[in-house]
Amino acid sequence: MPLNGKRKKTRRIHIGDVPIGGDAPIAVQSMTNTDTRDVSSTIRQIERLSAAGCDIVRLAIPDEEAATSFREIKRKVKTPLIADIHFDHRLALAALKAGADGLRINPGNIGSRRAVETVVHAAIEREVPLRIGVNSGSLHREVLSRYGGPTPEAMVASAMEHVRLLESLHFELIKISLKSSSVKNTIKAYELLSQEVDYPLHLGVTEAGTLISGTVKSAIGIGYLLGQGIGDTFRVSLTRDPVEEVRVAYEILRCLGLRSRGPEIISCPTCGRCEIDLFSLVEEVERSISDITASPKVAIMGCVVNGPGEAKEADVGVAGGRGQGILFRKGEVVRKVPEDQLAKVLIREIRDLAGH
Repeated sequence: MPLNGKRKKTRRIHIGDVPIGGDAPIAVQSMTNTDTRDVSSTIRQIERLSAAGCDIVRLAIPDEEAATSFREIKRKVKTPLIADIHFDHRLALAALKAGADGLRINPGNIGSRRAVETVVHAAIEREVPLRIGVNSGSLHREVLSRYGGPTPEAMVASAMEHVRLLESLHFELIKISLKSSSVKNTIKAYELLSQEVDYPLHLGVTEAGTLISGTVKSAIGIGYLLGQGIGDTFRVSLTRDPVEEVRVAYEILRCLGLRSRGPEIISCPTCGRCEIDLFSLVEEVERSISDITASPKVAIMGCVVNGPGEAKEADVGVAGGRGQGILFRKGEVVRKVPEDQLAKVLIREIRDLAGH
């Protein structure tokens, strides 16, 4: 449940077989960073994303060759795919014919009203949802002039113009995003929009940055909104392997008690009391259990101060000290383990607990 105890009720749509909105689970999205025209590399990345728990994958379609490749990719993967289209409505039409489960468009740059109408009619025929994607960096000059810059109010006004356009064409399979690299502006924009519409909202802090800065910005922005009951699906944007986006997304969801995937590792930051090589131990364990989807709580602690208490509270854990560690299982001491065997023993315990 959201931190405020109530999730905003939105309409239900589907991207492929993944429900979005209503009381459906918050869906995790990512985007390939391969060249879509490189079919084999793109398929491999989609498969890696899917294995990490990604519900929906978006692909850039910059030209006709990419649209042709999209058709082949779509035939070979099971994960729902969204085609990301800008500037040329004909690419949107090609993506729909190729089997896209959803489109991400900006009606403001896709072409004339007639071009938008053509795309909408094709989407209606195939019952494919459209995401109105408003980005603070690409607002119309008229909107920027009216609001004095890319303010939250300007972003919402732009989104509502697009919503009214689609509604005038009797299209309501709509999902909306309002993205800014400013966390504060992103939060404010979504709060304002959530009061205006009941369409599903796709959350994100755009161009968030590297692994550390992007994770922090996304955790604060997306996490805050989800905690207020706002949002139905999201992408964590990182200048990184997109699989890392999915991992960060699930940690955000886990912290809010919304979804979980994979073991939860609790480990101390270390201090002068630490008497084992905790960094290496944690890294080896985390790497070796990355394929596990079950969510046991694992404590890996480096000293005898907080270690035993944390390890007892976990499903399985170790509290290290002086070249060895005490292994705990479900709050009970199992045995002492030499430091050089801790990783192997703990990994085996976790895999047994998870049924692997």
